[in-house]
Amino acid sequence: MRCKNGKLKDGVSRRRFMGRSLAAVTAFNIVPRHVLGGPGKIAPSDQLTKAVIGVGGMGTGHLKMGGSKLLAVCEVDEQRLKKAVQRGGPDVKGYRDFREVLDRDDIDIIHVPTPPHWHGLISIAAAEAGKDIWCEKPMTRTIGEGKKVVEAVQRNGRIFRLNTWFRFQGGYYGFGTTVQPIKKLVNSGMLGWPLKCTVSGVTGFNWKFNWSGQTGVKPEPIPDGFDYDMWLGPAPYKPYYRHRTHGTFRGYWDYDGGGLGDMGMHYLDPIQYLLNKDHTSPVEIEADAPQQHPDAAGSWRRVWMKYADGCEIILEGSQQDKSAPFLEGPEGKLYRGFKSDIPNLQEKLKAFPEPEPQVTDFSDAVRNRKKFALNEENGHRSCTVVNLAKIAVRLGRKLRFDPVKQLFIDDEQANRLVHQPMRAPWHL
Repeated sequence: MRCKNGKLKDGVSRRRFMGRSLAAVTAFNIVPRHVLGGPGKIAPSDQLTKAVIGVGGMGTGHLKMGGSKLLAVCEVDEQRLKKAVQRGGPDVKGYRDFREVLDRDDIDIIHVPTPPHWHGLISIAAAEAGKDIWCEKPMTRTIGEGKKVVEAVQRNGRIFRLNTWFRFQGGYYGFGTTVQPIKKLVNSGMLGWPLKCTVSGVTGFNWKFNWSGQTGVKPEPIPDGFDYDMWLGPAPYKPYYRHRTHGTFRGYWDYDGGGLGDMGMHYLDPIQYLLNKDHTSPVEIEADAPQQHPDAAGSWRRVWMKYADGCEIILEGSQQDKSAPFLEGPEGKLYRGFKSDIPNLQEKLKAFPEPEPQVTDFSDAVRNRKKFALNEENGHRSCTVVNLAKIAVRLGRKLRFDPVKQLFIDDEQANRLVHQPMRAPWHL
């Protein structure tokens, strides 16, 4: 059944629908070019190719991310699209609809630096099209979308990378060190168990409360060359005004989740890694926050989360505890700058093994079909921590969560935020 624009109501292009129908009849599937005649690897001499869908602020950075050749860019803002095509060079073609990009058989990798309300749909569609995926953080706007991305990536044998990197490289924001020595310390057991982790300005992590939405703003005319309906996509229709889109979209629940949605994965993914929680999620969550507006995300004072084994994460927005360590266990504490109350810590750590190596080269992961360090599975669990905190802030009460079913326990209202409806014709 088709819409007036010639697209199928399930969000699949006519061309791809006909291709799938033919494949079903003839029992023949189009195989991505890098698996033809081989065991699923790309020859070292074969150039990886990519497309970037969404070329706004974060998207422009993805244009130059190495390891693959840029062939296509996609954007719903005409001016941004023109600039991206010019920057990309003569081999780059521009598109207004991401489905046309996915139809191309000569593209290996899809970069998804769109606003988060598009991450799930595009990642799933890319996996179904036989593409590998490099997705911006947060991985998905909801827990339900994250589950579907995991299923699609694994069902189609794709390689997935989430674009936050502190668990495996770079200085961990304002903490004053990389994550690796912290991981080594946790693994050593010198802090004891369980651990409590405090994420605040005191420990080096300032939440961007300026990423808040606006209320009571009058609608404005949609700018020429901007396809606002496609920008909204699966999000509920709201009258256009500039602050809802482009660089300030993060302030609205429909598209992200304020400073928590913007920075949460950068701060919390390494903590999941440090606490060995890549396979699970907190079981209790509680937030202290002002009453939230149903549309515009606001600030919060404190979020508390607890795992089944007693480990805790404290997200401190009001910065009331000026003496809080980053990590605290029954045997010791670790502060910003890798300072500790454990005597001769650095010397003692030399006796312990380094953390296990990780696959940190995405091109290598794609060529050799290796799981990337931050992939669909552990990335979804990290993003779930962010989404649990967002839901607790919005509801303003204590919640209980089942990490296996990935649903709240006896809480229909909270579970409606796990699986949020999409605007027709889009759906998972």
